[in-house]
Amino acid sequence: MPSVQASSGDRGARRNAAILVTGAGGEVGHGLLSSMHAAGRRDLVAIDLRELDSTQRAWCRECIVGDITEIPLLHRLESMFEISEIYHLAALLSTRTEFAPEAGHAVNVGGTMNMLRLAADQARSHGMPVTFLFPSSIAVYGLPDLDTRLAAVTEDEHNQPTTMYGCNKLYCEHLGRYYANHYRRLSSDRMEHVVDFRSIRFPGLISADTIPSGGTSDYAAEMIHAAAEGKPYACFVRPDTRIPFMTMPDAIAAMLRLARADKNSLTRNVYNAGSFNPCAAEFADLVREYFPSAAITFEPDEQRQAILDSWPADCDDTAARNDWGFSPQHDLRRAFEDYLVPTIRARYDATGPRR
Repeated sequence: MPSVQASSGDRGARRNAAILVTGAGGEVGHGLLSSMHAAGRRDLVAIDLRELDSTQRAWCRECIVGDITEIPLLHRLESMFEISEIYHLAALLSTRTEFAPEAGHAVNVGGTMNMLRLAADQARSHGMPVTFLFPSSIAVYGLPDLDTRLAAVTEDEHNQPTTMYGCNKLYCEHLGRYYANHYRRLSSDRMEHVVDFRSIRFPGLISADTIPSGGTSDYAAEMIHAAAEGKPYACFVRPDTRIPFMTMPDAIAAMLRLARADKNSLTRNVYNAGSFNPCAAEFADLVREYFPSAAITFEPDEQRQAILDSWPADCDDTAARNDWGFSPQHDLRRAFEDYLVPTIRARYDATGPRR
């Protein structure tokens, strides 16, 4: 694979050290940029299809509006920056990918391939492996029936996804594993470990700081937002639907912890992680505790319900806890009391009773 070359006007120019965050305008990107800026990072370069808001722009050295599927963007990044870490968050999410599978594949697979290529070229350019953090998804699983899905699954079980998004994520995990463990320069027989690929298979993520964006697991967050806003909510899943969840702060902390983990302690490239797994009815009951006037009904959407029924009810994250000390701050009750309810209530200036 040839290295990307800078344009003639940029050759010889000093490149700025950078940590690259793709898909920075999404829910995970917002939390990641905020946390890294608060920790003192001033070398953040953000990419998104749309311009970031003023707060996010202030956290970054540079913000680029661009499409990760386009090769000229790679050329620009290669010529401007010396990248040591890539947090590749950009993706077309599960529900949207089912409606546009070819577009999903182009973004989720083609875009990831471009970023892995950039990581490899950058590593060869400055002589150090590039750490590549990739948020994967519970969507990589495809369980055959509702009875099977009740057991907590490990990373290597039931990897038969039923959605294009799950197929994309699973394939990208394998691409990352290839670049981390098997990639060779075409000009040499010597193995070069140029990409340090690390991935977390996230469950449903719940953010109090951003509006849910229509993801397959967003029913949990949508319940709370609707209750805080004083609006009725028709949940698009059955009351017995159960999948694992994690709060956004715990997800961000997990990514940063994995990024800093000693490589010698890691036994795999891809790790499960999760915090709590209430069924939708249990979640609704808890919402009503904090918002007694919440009007929550259940009107399952056949397509999204089928997707959720193929995901496990829980994931075994023993490897993450043992290898790099994964330990989420929030269980379900603490997620509500310390994070979700206060933050979302403040957003809508609700005046409902507090615990």
